[in-house]
Amino acid sequence: MSEPVTLVIMAAGIGTRYGGGVKQLEKMGANGEIIMEYSIHDAIMAGFDRVVIILREEIAREFGETVGSRIEKACARRGIDLAYAIQRREDLPGGRVCPEGRTKPWGTGQAVLSCRHLISGPFVVINADDYYGRHCYENMIRFLHESGGKQEGGKRPLELCMAGFILSNTLSDHGAVTRGLCRVDGNGYLEDIRETRNIEKRMTPEGRVYAETDGEWLSPDREVSMNMWGLPVEFMDILETEFGKFLDAQEARGEEKKLTEEFLLPVLIGRLIIEQKVRVKVIRTDDRWFGVTYREDAELVRNALRKLIGQGVYSEDLYSDL
Repeated sequence: MSEPVTLVIMAAGIGTRYGGGVKQLEKMGANGEIIMEYSIHDAIMAGFDRVVIILREEIAREFGETVGSRIEKACARRGIDLAYAIQRREDLPGGRVCPEGRTKPWGTGQAVLSCRHLISGPFVVINADDYYGRHCYENMIRFLHESGGKQEGGKRPLELCMAGFILSNTLSDHGAVTRGLCRVDGNGYLEDIRETRNIEKRMTPEGRVYAETDGEWLSPDREVSMNMWGLPVEFMDILETEFGKFLDAQEARGEEKKLTEEFLLPVLIGRLIIEQKVRVKVIRTDDRWFGVTYREDAELVRNALRKLIGQGVYSEDLYSDL
């Protein structure tokens, strides 16, 4: 019997470029569904056993009042365990104390760590405000069942996986975005990931898409990470250890770093690859990603979901087939 697999949804982000409101709670579907509900639906259909939603305290009540009960009913209908975790700045390993004046969250690495008490098997991490496509969930759960995480008593690197999207399928029409640019070897394993800001969509006179960042041309066909990771439960131990090291390093780097720098999952995994502590299988997908970086993106997301409903990928009543 395969180990149960959990979907972990990071919904605690602030979304500074969205321009007001809580973008994770923006109504997108035919009946006011938010993006993460489509992710939950796809994960349930793919065979996930549990859903954990990471929130920050400021939006937990609004989440419960708007969509929480709808998600809870849908999960209960299929016998899916649903749990919540709160990402708190003060939740630091080893009794460490949050620096006075720190207002920013600690980033995606600490977000995942905030649900460590709820994870007992392999899990997939996603962003709440990103739509990934249903095939990703099917492919990632298959990999997690087959890989088993650690090998040979832990002597070899942990086996992780990552959804690899095509850059041109992830760009916004309304401004610059940040993407994890990937270098993948001939066997489909991640060699390097580089968080790259200010990537903008451009068009050639012939109408072909390309991308550039600060004057540097980027191939629109290269693979990028959209923060969808498949991780064995043992990764939590590494995450806690590395977060402690990150915090200790901040102490030596000055006050500004302590107040602003974030512990980011892609940056950590990139370093762990170099240190040969993990291997990351890139599961390439041609599905079109969409999400809400800017407020203007919201209508594009609504249109994309309407199109998927029209194609029969989803019902207007999203949960009717569960």
